[in-house]
Amino acid sequence: MLLSAAIAAAALGLSLQAGANENLEAAEKWVNDAFKRSTLTKDQQMQEMKWFIEAAKEFRGMDINVVSETIATHEYESSVLAKAFSEITGINLTHTLIQEGDVIEKLQTQMQSGRNIYDGWVNDSDLIGTHVRYGKVMPVEDMMNGEARNLTLPTLDLEDFIGLEFTTGPDGKLYQLPDQQFANLYWFRADWFEREDLKAQFKDRYGYELGVPVNWSAYEDIAEFFSVHVKEIDGERVYGHMDYGKKDPSLGWRFTDAWFSMAGAGDKGLPNGLPVDEWGIRVEECHPVGSSVSRGGATNGPAAVFATSKYVDWLRKYAPPEAQGMTFSEAGPVPAQGNIAQQIFWYTAFTASMIEDGLPVVNEDGTPKWRMAPSPRGPYWEEGMKLGYQDVGSWTFMKSTPEKRRLAAWLYAQFTVSKTVSLEKTIAGLTPIRESDIESAEMTAMAPKLGGLVEFYRSPARVQWSPTGTNVPDYPKLAQLWWQFIAQAASGEATPQEALDGLAQAQDRVMQRLERANVMPNCGPKLNEERDPQYWLDQPGSPKAKLANEKPQGKTVAYDELLKTWEEAR
Repeated sequence: MLLSAAIAAAALGLSLQAGANENLEAAEKWVNDAFKRSTLTKDQQMQEMKWFIEAAKEFRGMDINVVSETIATHEYESSVLAKAFSEITGINLTHTLIQEGDVIEKLQTQMQSGRNIYDGWVNDSDLIGTHVRYGKVMPVEDMMNGEARNLTLPTLDLEDFIGLEFTTGPDGKLYQLPDQQFANLYWFRADWFEREDLKAQFKDRYGYELGVPVNWSAYEDIAEFFSVHVKEIDGERVYGHMDYGKKDPSLGWRFTDAWFSMAGAGDKGLPNGLPVDEWGIRVEECHPVGSSVSRGGATNGPAAVFATSKYVDWLRKYAPPEAQGMTFSEAGPVPAQGNIAQQIFWYTAFTASMIEDGLPVVNEDGTPKWRMAPSPRGPYWEEGMKLGYQDVGSWTFMKSTPEKRRLAAWLYAQFTVSKTVSLEKTIAGLTPIRESDIESAEMTAMAPKLGGLVEFYRSPARVQWSPTGTNVPDYPKLAQLWWQFIAQAASGEATPQEALDGLAQAQDRVMQRLERANVMPNCGPKLNEERDPQYWLDQPGSPKAKLANEKPQGKTVAYDELLKTWEEAR
């Protein structure tokens, strides 16, 4: 009997050893074939892979499921990294891709029911305020200091991540681990902006140089110039602006992704304005107290009304007529078709699709005819404020997920951001998360074909772009209000003021219900009593009183000069 047990144990040992050898061989194959470009040496990469093999021993054979929205970066993770991780660790990892709205819906279901749907989630850091307040998420920092203390990659190097401030709560604790991020910037046809005939026409008509607009006044002048006065280039109808206006959930993102911050509606403060953020929600001692001006908020204040009015006016006057009936996904590919001069609201996630050979906006040598640059700022904007939005999809783990499953998913999350694979992932999806990748020789070599992406992420300006912050107490409930009310303004059913009055009141009603239900153990809403809006408009900061002149003189800067100022500030 003892001999049989010894034989069985020996056989098991040999089997485990054989398995470990197979894992090591798989790791070497993946490093050699798929992860050649890395900021680590091959020996360092293999050290990381050996760590994953050892850490995964107790989870081998498990079937683990994670989920994310469908963008190029996550497609790379799902098709390449999930397979690599499974072969290297012996954990059967399935990375499912669904639409962003579906990710949020399923996350809400797991939060409310406690039923485990996925073991790990790539969930936008826009929900940081939700996660902090409901207490349903297992903060990454708590995992690293507790259950995952011995399962945290020694070379994870948190200091190398560029977006940790976006996934940190008001308590200073890290709740989510960034997986990918991209900014919402200004896009323009650099080749047209350099044409001497167009430059002369613009200067003659507007009295200043055609260039990258610094303020909204210049953006509006350039939009008018191309749509109304130029009209055609090389026999093709051209437009000075592109946007979308269909009543659809994506119309909400168009605004919650920091449109009011670009106008200057919120308070100073990075990564988000305090006490009033870019949604117009005021927070006092971490408690949301209102979004209506009558409660100290700014959702329906003069700066927000100005921003919404400009959105509506530009869409109607300067964008292609069909844009008013488009959604986000339908409008996204339009600039690549070659008849748009500029776009104030453009996601760098589109970069990969904008540099394909053969496109009207790409030169024969593969360099782009377009460039990206910092967004122009509205008249209410002041130095020290955020200037735009940055999407930060981040690994998020639920307390309702069984611990062993959560820990196995945590290993995969670390694998997808490890230095062994992160540079290849950055090149595949162009959504960088690590300083070391951004500064790599590979990204320097790619820069000329990426239209300013590398220069932006290496610039000191990038800190002015940030996701939705912690002022928003329940992102899923509040975000869905925006598209319904903004659509009223876009369609002409209501004036911008009427639409935003409705939005602000609806947000306050949701926060009142949350307050009454007392469902948030941390920093829940405590609404201010309503008072004369003028009281708040007379106070310093946001909400801001209406400016006498909302269209100051247009101001532009030459793109090369802009890059030079970034270089000098590094």
